[in-house]
Amino acid sequence: MIPNITRGSRMGGLMVYLASTDADRTKNVHQDPHLVAGDAAIMAWYDDGVLDRDDALAIAKHLDRPRKVFGVSVQIKDLRWDAVKKERVHVGYKDASVWHCSLSLRAEEGALTDQQWGDVANDFVDAMGFTEASGKAPCRWAAVNHGTSENGNHHIHLAVSLVREDGTKASTHGDYKRAQETCRELEVKYGLEQLSTVHATRGYDRAEKATAVRDDREMHRSSLARKVRASASASATEAEFVRRARDTGLLMRPRYAKNTTDVIVGYSVAERPTPGERPIWFGGGTLASDLKLGALRAEWADAPHLATEAAAEWNAAARNKRTVSRMGPENATPPADAWVQYTRNAAALADQLRTIPRDDHATWAKAAREVSGAFAAWSYRLEPSPGPLAATAAELSRTAQLRAPRQHGKPVALPSIAGTAMLFMAASSKNKTAAQTALMVQLINTAFAVYEMHAQSGRTREAGGIRSVVEEQLGPFTATMPKPVLVGGEQQSAPEAAVAPRAIDIARRGMVPIRPGSAVPTPATPAKASQHDRRDSGPGYDR
Repeated sequence: MIPNITRGSRMGGLMVYLASTDADRTKNVHQDPHLVAGDAAIMAWYDDGVLDRDDALAIAKHLDRPRKVFGVSVQIKDLRWDAVKKERVHVGYKDASVWHCSLSLRAEEGALTDQQWGDVANDFVDAMGFTEASGKAPCRWAAVNHGTSENGNHHIHLAVSLVREDGTKASTHGDYKRAQETCRELEVKYGLEQLSTVHATRGYDRAEKATAVRDDREMHRSSLARKVRASASASATEAEFVRRARDTGLLMRPRYAKNTTDVIVGYSVAERPTPGERPIWFGGGTLASDLKLGALRAEWADAPHLATEAAAEWNAAARNKRTVSRMGPENATPPADAWVQYTRNAAALADQLRTIPRDDHATWAKAAREVSGAFAAWSYRLEPSPGPLAATAAELSRTAQLRAPRQHGKPVALPSIAGTAMLFMAASSKNKTAAQTALMVQLINTAFAVYEMHAQSGRTREAGGIRSVVEEQLGPFTATMPKPVLVGGEQQSAPEAAVAPRAIDIARRGMVPIRPGSAVPTPATPAKASQHDRRDSGPGYDR
C-alpha cells in the first residue's frame, strides 16, 4: 500500500476535487466517489451514495469548523526555489491546516471492499495520531473511495483537519516516515502485498494498540449490523423494517433529502444507551454496503402507499414516538407449515447454487445475503450476546458485498429463503427445536456452497474465513441441537433425513476437500491451509 501526503489550506477545494466526476477537471475520472470512513458525525450522515458538490462543501464545512471557531491555523515554512542560488530558500510561512493523503494498492492487487477500506482508514488515522487513540482531542477527517485510477490502482483519499476539536494543533512531525511504517504494518494485518521486506516481520503492534481504543465502538458496530441485517431480512416492506429494528432496541434516525421532511434517503442507527450516556450513531452504509438504504429497498416491495407508510414510521422513530402501526406482519404468527416450506426452499437453493457460474457475483451475493440474514435473525433470537450464529452471519455477509452493484447484471431467479429470518424473529421461545435443526442443516449446505465457490475460484481468504467460522464456532454449536427428525411436527422426507447428518457433520468437522459433482462432500482428510493469495476477488471484491 502506497501513501502519498500533501498539505494545503483549502478544505473546500480539496473536498470538491475528491467529489468531482468531471473528466475535464481531474487527471483520473472519479466514477462514484463516496465516503468509506470518517469521524463519527460525518459517518452518521454522509454514508449513502455518490457524493455531489453540495455534499463535498457541507463535509468541508464540518471538517474546517474547529479551525474557524478557534481562529487557529497550522503554519509551515514556505520554501521556494531560488534560480540564482539554485536551492530552496525560506521566504516566510504559509497555512497548511489541511492534511491530505492517498492510500493506493498496486494494480495487481485488485480492489478492497468499502468495509475493508474503512477499517484500513480508521487504523491509519489512529496510528498517525489524528484520533482520540492518541490520548488527545480528535481531528475531524473523512476518507473517500475513488475507485480505480487510470493506471489500475484502487485507492482512497483521506482529508484531515490538523486543528483538533479543542483548538490545539496536531503534530505532523515525521509524518512521511510514520505513514510508510504504518502502511507496512497494515499490509501484514490485512493480508495485503508487502511492498517492503524490511518491515515484513515487524507486525502491527502500534496499529493494534491504537485500534484497541475503538474496540467498544467496533462492538457496537457488530451488534448493530446483526440487528439491522436480521430486521431487514425478516421484513417485506420498509415500514416493517423500521418497526422490527426498533423492536430489537435500536434507535433509528432518518436522513432526509435536501429541503424535505418526508423523503428519506438514508438512515443512522444506534444502540439504546444506558441512562446518562449518549448514543453512538452509525450510518447504515458504514455497517456494510448492502445495508445502505438504497440496497435494502431493492429487496422490498415498492408502491406509493408503502412509501407513505415508511415515511410515517421513520418520522415516528426520529421523534422517539411509538410505531404508527401495531398490526404489522411482525406481530403475526407464521403458519405451522412455514418451517417445512422454508426448509425445502433452502435445500433447493443449496442444490441450485452449484449450477451458478462462479463469476455471477450478483447471484452469489444475493444468496449469501439471504443466508446471512437468516443466521443474524437466529442469533438475535438465541444469543444474548453475539456468538457462533452471529459470527457465521458476519462471515457470510462479507460475500454479500458488491462494490458497484450497478456494474453487475441482475441475479438469476433462485428458490427464496427471505422468509427464513422472519421465522427465527417470530419464534416464541428461545429453546432450540428440531424444526430449527432441519432448517439449519440446509442453511449449512448453502454456506458450504458459498465456500465451494470461493475455494474453486482460488479465493483462499474468503474460503478460509467461512471454513474457520464453521469449524471453530458453528461446529460445536450444532452438537447442542436436537436431532433433525421432525419439522414443524411432520416427519422429514427421505432426502431431507438423509442429508441432515451429513450437513451436521460438515459443521462439526469443518470444510473438507471438494469432490466434483457432489452436493455434500464425503468425509476426508481436511484440506491443507493455502498460502495467502493476494489476487483474491469475489462478490465482495469488484474488479
